[in-house]
Amino acid sequence: MKEIFVFSISSFDNFQVPGARKVNINDTSELQYTFWAPREGGRKLLYATPRRFSDVALDLLYISLMVYYVDKKVCRSEQADAWTRDFELYIPVKNIEKWESCNQLLAAALNFLTGDHWVLHFRSWLPLTSDESKYLKGRYWFRRSVRKIDTDTFCMLSGGLDSFIGAINLLKDGRKPIFVSHYGGGKGVKGFQDCVVNLLSSQYKLDSKRFYRFYAAAQDGKEESTRSRSLMFFAHAIVIASGMNHHVDLYIPENGVISLNIPLTVMRLGSLSTRTTHPYFMGLLQNLIHELGLDISLINPFQFLTKGEMMMKCLDMDFLNKHYHKTMSCSHPDQGRWSGQQVGHCGECLPCTIRRASIKAAGLKDASFYRHNYDTPEGQKLLKSYRLGLMTQKDRYAAIQMSGPIYDHYNEYADLYDRGIEELKDFIDSI
Repeated sequence: MKEIFVFSISSFDNFQVPGARKVNINDTSELQYTFWAPREGGRKLLYATPRRFSDVALDLLYISLMVYYVDKKVCRSEQADAWTRDFELYIPVKNIEKWESCNQLLAAALNFLTGDHWVLHFRSWLPLTSDESKYLKGRYWFRRSVRKIDTDTFCMLSGGLDSFIGAINLLKDGRKPIFVSHYGGGKGVKGFQDCVVNLLSSQYKLDSKRFYRFYAAAQDGKEESTRSRSLMFFAHAIVIASGMNHHVDLYIPENGVISLNIPLTVMRLGSLSTRTTHPYFMGLLQNLIHELGLDISLINPFQFLTKGEMMMKCLDMDFLNKHYHKTMSCSHPDQGRWSGQQVGHCGECLPCTIRRASIKAAGLKDASFYRHNYDTPEGQKLLKSYRLGLMTQKDRYAAIQMSGPIYDHYNEYADLYDRGIEELKDFIDSI
């Protein structure tokens, strides 16, 4: 069944479509987000860019919030195949010409990222929201009191091990990044993000204005897969980067094994095989950014590295070795809270397993906290599936295409696959 939504960003928008659900994303009973008042530094932090955010970048942010909203509100289990949903969205934008020309490109990116079918209709909406008006007025009134931040480097900071190493390497290389984080619910991710921010700030003497931290969550969301979250995460950084007067490199640190997310077995297909930083999606997003006229380049510095290799290539090994266990890699860190256990790594999911394998490959004694060691019924099931997957011979060129199409760097990705499998096998064989 097709799910039809008419979105607005203002209560004064009277546009309607028969049979469609109308949602104002600035209605806090529907969606809560903190872009206009980030948790660190408040509104003044948004005034620190050399120029105001571009209209088309703001459009992208709003679109990403709308997509995230429907992704959370419509359950996959209720669909005919228990997975694929059909969405039709009516979306207000400031630059109708740009979005009409990019309609099919954005739909293709969403189709791949979420595994759903998307039909998008754009319409012009020019009046400013109250938050937008406050932003423009604030930039004028506080232009002299707010110290401007100018940089050509942005970096996503999730609180995970990959982004922690990515941040370390940029800072040790003399870059001056702005870090962008997102928190969407649960206690685990936020706590680990706080810890990582504090560690980096202390070690490298960073100004708090270099950290942009945001929250966004649909109210009463029912779906747990949230494949669209990465677009919203990136959109926050893209908006802020649009406030620079020059080209910006946006770093999205993710080891190549997770980026490709090659399923070891059929158990890893569907919701468990995410496409957050898959090269095909990143290519579509980069094309979209270019077509929108935004001077931003997406960079994954670890695209051709395993997680273990990534750890060994960290430019501040002493700092990493002392603190890597304070980062978060688990796909569901909050799960233990319901049974009174500590928030942290489950120790059994594939991201946890890859993390444990990488630490072993780096020659370190794992100081991370894990709730389990494949000693639960689910853990035993997962461990058997990992072993079966590692025992099953696969054509490496076919394997790298399992989660999405690869159009270049075939040999590099195939070699990465081989090394990633060996890293995992070495760990699994040691259990």
